[in-house]
Amino acid sequence: PGLGSHHLRSAMFRSALIASAVATASAFAPGAVLGVTSTTRSTSAVGPKMQAMSAAVPFLKKPSALDGSMVGDVGFDPLGMSEVADIKFLREAELKHGRIAMLAAAGSMAQDIFTFPGVEKVVSGAKMTGVHDVLVKQGAMGQLLLWLSFLEVFGTIALFETLEGKRAPGDFKFDPLNFSKNDVTAKKYALAEVKNGRLAMMGIGGMVHGYFLTGKGPIELLSNFKAL
Repeated sequence: PGLGSHHLRSAMFRSALIASAVATASAFAPGAVLGVTSTTRSTSAVGPKMQAMSAAVPFLKKPSALDGSMVGDVGFDPLGMSEVADIKFLREAELKHGRIAMLAAAGSMAQDIFTFPGVEKVVSGAKMTGVHDVLVKQGAMGQLLLWLSFLEVFGTIALFETLEGKRAPGDFKFDPLNFSKNDVTAKKYALAEVKNGRLAMMGIGGMVHGYFLTGKGPIELLSNFKAL
């Protein structure tokens, strides 16, 4: 009887051990894994998502409004302007100022290369901001202000259409050379405009400050450059 009781207890122990092993193994079965994955997915769907980093400034978070849908978007917004203003309004402003800066930069360099007939009689050889001062004294700037304000009226109407989603930012349907004849060239030149506009905004700022310090235009400064 003692020996039989010993064998019975051994059998019961082995059975309990096998049952616990099976229960442990079942936790790693495919069904359990799928269940965990499903729970994780449902949690991540409602939980917070990690914000991507900016491609332009890797140590800053990528602004949520800059989703890469706009041409030239590299996630650069260190001041967080896209968080407080409509991104379409900001792109309209960027294109507008970029276009003006490209014209200004080209004009600033052109005045050092040649002079249009009759210009010297009006501005007496003045350059850059010096031309502005002369025209203010002559009263010509008032006329410029009037006509530019008139153009701004149409620009404001176009801006409202942009904010309503009826018009792409900066699109005035002005393409005399037919650069946007197809999608490939349209995207190519749209990106070129944004990049050159950004460069021109920085460039004209440097040209104006160079004139403030030396009284010379950009080309004139390069031709008379002297190392410190």
